[in-house]
This record gives sequence, structure tokens and C-alpha cells, in this order.
Amino acid sequence: MKNMISGERQAPESREVCRFLSEYCGRLLGHGATCLRMEKNVKRIADAYGKQAEITISPRHVHISILNQDKSEFVTAISSSSPCATSFDMITRLSRLSWEIADDHIDLQSAWRKFRDISAEDRQNKWLVCILVSFANMAFCRLFGGDAVAMCVVWCATFAGYCMKQYMLKQHVDIRLVVMVCAFVSSVLGATDYLFSLGATPALAVGTSILYLVPGVPFLNSFSDILGRYYICSFSRFMDAVVLTVCLSVGLCAGMVVMKVGMF
Repeated sequence: MKNMISGERQAPESREVCRFLSEYCGRLLGHGATCLRMEKNVKRIADAYGKQAEITISPRHVHISILNQDKSEFVTAISSSSPCATSFDMITRLSRLSWEIADDHIDLQSAWRKFRDISAEDRQNKWLVCILVSFANMAFCRLFGGDAVAMCVVWCATFAGYCMKQYMLKQHVDIRLVVMVCAFVSSVLGATDYLFSLGATPALAVGTSILYLVPGVPFLNSFSDILGRYYICSFSRFMDAVVLTVCLSVGLCAGMVVMKVGMF
């Protein structure tokens, strides 16, 4: 009944639905959505417009096929992932859009408008995020037993490194280089506790100053994709996470060598 009402109100062409879903999936993939979430959202939208959808997700591209209910029209599109940062807020808002299309029966033109508004609007305050990430890293330092001096050093090191990360990503610098440079900067600043003998836990200041760079989301998405049997994407995300971890380690070791901080 829902599909019938939706079809009576607008009956969008399969080509237009396919184009919309192609852009929609590219944005979801770029923001770090899991494969299972992407597949559910796509099929929910396609069903709302009276279509059948088949989706194939690869590490950098999404292949979508749209078929009419009467199988009279078949359209296929391939889109690449949008170059954007991981954002749970964006993923949530895009998923909410799929529910609005399914439950409120909004037409395709309105869906396009809402999608463009979501894609263009960045509700995150970069300075606030930077400050909160610094406090979170400082809390990790305390959790591992760091003293007040080490916590303050970690806050400063994280703030400087995260600001640099935001700037370099805005300049479209390769993420691997970004991680290495930011890990180097944060570890150098974190080693000031060693250099000036400021506190009793200088090792913790160095070790926790780079925790904000740990690629936790790719690791978690990789595990989620394994459970969903998306093995190719799972392996790709796992390798991306491993590479970023290696880059983090290189930057950390370089900072420790420059500051003459022993690893053992």
C-alpha cells in the first residue's frame, strides 16, 4: 500500500532513482558508513519509490542497479566514494533521510534538495571538536595513571596535532602523510615532559599524546563488514587501518628520536 501511494504521487523514473542512490551511497561510503547500513538504506529508499535495488560495494566504488517492479526498465550506475572525513553525524542524518523518504513519502525532488542541504552543511564547530578531542586524550592519560603535568602536556600536544590535522586535510594532503606529521608533532610536544623533567609520568605523556590518531573507526567497520560477509570491503578497511597505524608509529618514533627519548 505504501509503495502504491508513493508511486501515485510521483512515479519517479528508474534512471533518476538510480542517479540519486548513486550519489547518496558515494557520500555514505566517504563518511565511513558500514556496508550493511548502506545496503539497508538503499533498499529502503528504492522500495519507497516502487523499485527493486541491487547494490555491490567495493572499497572505493558502489555499483547500483535499479529495476522496476514490472521488470520493464533496468538501470545501472557506478559511483566513487566522496573525498570527505569520517562523520557519524553525517551518516546519521543521511540515514534519517532514508526513513523520511520511506515514512513521509517525500518526492524525489525534495529528497534531492534535502540530500544537498545535508551534504553542504557542516554542523560541527571545528574549534569545539579540537578542544573536546584534547580533553578526551587528556582523560586517557589520566586513565592510564598520568599525573596532572602529563595531562596538561597531553592536552597541548593533542590540540596542536589535531589543529594541524584539520588544516592539512582541508588542503587535501594525503591522509597517510597527515598521520605521520601529526604523530611527529604531538610526540615532540609530548616529550617536553621528559625534556624539562616536569612531572613523574613523562612516558605516559608521550604515549597518550598520539592516541587521537588511532584509526579506530576503520578497524571497527572492518569487523562489522566481516559479520555482514562483505569480505572485500572488510579486508580493504582493515589494510587501510593497518597502514595508518604504521604511519602513526613512524611519526611517533621519529619524534622520540628527535627528542632523544628512549623507547625502553
